[in-house]
Amino acid sequence: MLLIGRRPTRTCSSFDRRAFLQVGASSVLGLSLADLLRARAAGAEAGGRAKAVILLWLWGGPSQLDTFDPKPHAQLEYRGPFGTTPTRVPGVRFCELFPQLARQTDKLSVIRTLTTPSNDHGIAGTVGLTGSAAGGTGLDGKPLAGAPRPALGSVVAKALAGAGHRSAVHPFFVVGGKLHQGKKAIIGEGGGPLGAAWDPFRLEYDPVSGTKVPALQLPKELTPERMGDRQRLLAALGAADRRATELGAAGALDAYRGRALEMLTSARAAEGFDLSKETDATRDAYGRTRFGQSCLLARRLVEAGVPFVQVNWSDHVEAEEDSGDGGWDHHYRNFQIMQDRHAPWLDQAMSALLTELHDRRMLESTLVLAVGEFGRDPRINDKAGRDHWPGCYSALVAGGGVRGGRFVGTSDARAAKPADTPLSPVDLNATVLNQIGLTSEQLTGLGLAPVGRVIEELL
Repeated sequence: MLLIGRRPTRTCSSFDRRAFLQVGASSVLGLSLADLLRARAAGAEAGGRAKAVILLWLWGGPSQLDTFDPKPHAQLEYRGPFGTTPTRVPGVRFCELFPQLARQTDKLSVIRTLTTPSNDHGIAGTVGLTGSAAGGTGLDGKPLAGAPRPALGSVVAKALAGAGHRSAVHPFFVVGGKLHQGKKAIIGEGGGPLGAAWDPFRLEYDPVSGTKVPALQLPKELTPERMGDRQRLLAALGAADRRATELGAAGALDAYRGRALEMLTSARAAEGFDLSKETDATRDAYGRTRFGQSCLLARRLVEAGVPFVQVNWSDHVEAEEDSGDGGWDHHYRNFQIMQDRHAPWLDQAMSALLTELHDRRMLESTLVLAVGEFGRDPRINDKAGRDHWPGCYSALVAGGGVRGGRFVGTSDARAAKPADTPLSPVDLNATVLNQIGLTSEQLTGLGLAPVGRVIEELL
């Protein structure tokens, strides 16, 4: 089922101004066709192989020891209670809770020596999503120096959403709610200096009600069924266009009026968001969890031509007793939560995603990443949990020209710090941009300073 939310609001010419601005800000603007063609041509020359990216954002920070960098020979207070399982790479093992992904290591690679500069969710989250802490808030609550960088998805969308992007949908989607730590929003989920036109278009999947489109919430009296008079709708959009221009939210909106109309009125466009079109067997393969169905939705969006899809495991960092799908911030009961929920859900959903992309011949052109903002303390605390740990953590990378069966970097005996090859989320972001063919010169042309090194060991 696909739900377009309805709520009573004050309207501007029969259109909710805020809802329209959300739609407007989620449309393709800001880069000329000539610029896009030059970027696409230069990217092809640079050897980029990925046409799309799926980022599985494991908000809260999974434990490296209890996922993809177990230390079975460490003392019990470090290694934890779980055993290990062999992968398809001789001598390399995963935590026993990930048997399906262990069998997929011919398709994926693992980075085991990521480090990040902060143990604060907000700062590390900003770094992970943008490649920079600029624009965020420090541990002392004061703003950090520098303007915020755009989200990785915004950069990819702007670079790729040119002549080759013919879909009626926006080039950057986030499946899941807005990320926050407590009541504090995270800096770095949007277009930043690239402009609001490159903010993500957001979908939310609910296991009971299905896919929801928050940005397309309409006033109660303006339902999709009553929008057959397209001239009337165009007049409403025109009024909102003038108001948006006055507010400085956008310039000329002609380029995306058609897209807004399509997404509001077209059953064909709506079908791209509707998981009821999938077979029960396919949906079961991903798992009937919020995250599992969100991964399936990501595959559908990529098939529909969306260049970048970010799937948020949760919009908040903490695990929740009631819903069972909270984040990976397991300061307590880490091992119970991992065994009962998080590990099997991730293992099933990501395995199904990689299998389907491979079987549909999409994996070579789709770069898939699974990573959080940092790792967990190697020493188990007195609440059977693990605390924040920025010094060493892991990421899974597959497809998009990345070779399978690679294990980059070796951590020390307790997975506390890199023993060799220290890498950062900045390097990971640089590798993504390299794989989609975005060069340093093009980044400079977009007003972004190139940062990070390409992780050649993956390629």
